[in-house]
Amino acid sequence: MKRGYLLVFLAASMWGTLGIFATYIYRYGVDSFTMVFWRVLFALMILGSYIALFLRENPFTRRRISFYAVYGLIGVFAFYTLYFYTVKISSVGFAVLLVYTAPAFSVVLGRLVFGEPVTLEKAIALLMVLLGVVLVAGDVDFNVGLLPLATGISTGFVYSLYGIMAKFGVRDERPERVLFMTLFFGLLYLAPFSKFSIPSGAVPYLLGLAFFPTFLGYVLYNHALREVEVSRASIVATVEPVVAIALAYVLFGEELTIPQILGAVLIIGGSVVVHVKKGEKPEEASLEEVH
Repeated sequence: MKRGYLLVFLAASMWGTLGIFATYIYRYGVDSFTMVFWRVLFALMILGSYIALFLRENPFTRRRISFYAVYGLIGVFAFYTLYFYTVKISSVGFAVLLVYTAPAFSVVLGRLVFGEPVTLEKAIALLMVLLGVVLVAGDVDFNVGLLPLATGISTGFVYSLYGIMAKFGVRDERPERVLFMTLFFGLLYLAPFSKFSIPSGAVPYLLGLAFFPTFLGYVLYNHALREVEVSRASIVATVEPVVAIALAYVLFGEELTIPQILGAVLIIGGSVVVHVKKGEKPEEASLEEVH
């Protein structure tokens, strides 16, 4: 497996732990915006320490401040606002399902923005993972109005924009600093909607949420985007719900249905199909040409 695809798979696996940590955090009565605020704050502390101590660099940069301000608004604040609002007016299953329309948007945007080709194996993989996500989502109530449908699809679109903007960011900046600046501005947008006091019992789970799906997940993904097309990365990243249902089965004893298992097989199969292409040129070369 090409290194970039392995990084995407590992990133998505980290994101798959999000629901586990969130389940424990919600038991302490922490609301969604407060959870995301502390998740981002702790992730910034971890990431800033990593950049300063191990990479020996300043995590802050004055370059492209406006870019990071927009990136934080879209990739952090807008995404979570749309997602949680969709959950509120519909259901978690419906919101999660529409988040994973992101690969379809990524294929289109990858073509328009970066000139990434829409190949046969990419189209087949996309259809496989979209069908797989529908099956993994389980019994979802589709009897919703136009507003949840609009906000849900918008969530998927905004989610796809994260990868597009990250691709621009990592071209000439260290992936860790791109993430740091994006989270920093995202924190500023989240602060007015969050509570600053949290139960002490929730802190270990918030630290886990900050470290695994946030720090590790997004650092791995940002590094992967230096080597992999954003459209292909988005397709492979749909293994996240597979990891989530597997962890829920192991840790909480949640039932795994035959359709969910079939969906997981389709998602994993699609992730394999999308990177099986002989003669693909490493993307580092194309990025160097841009410079």
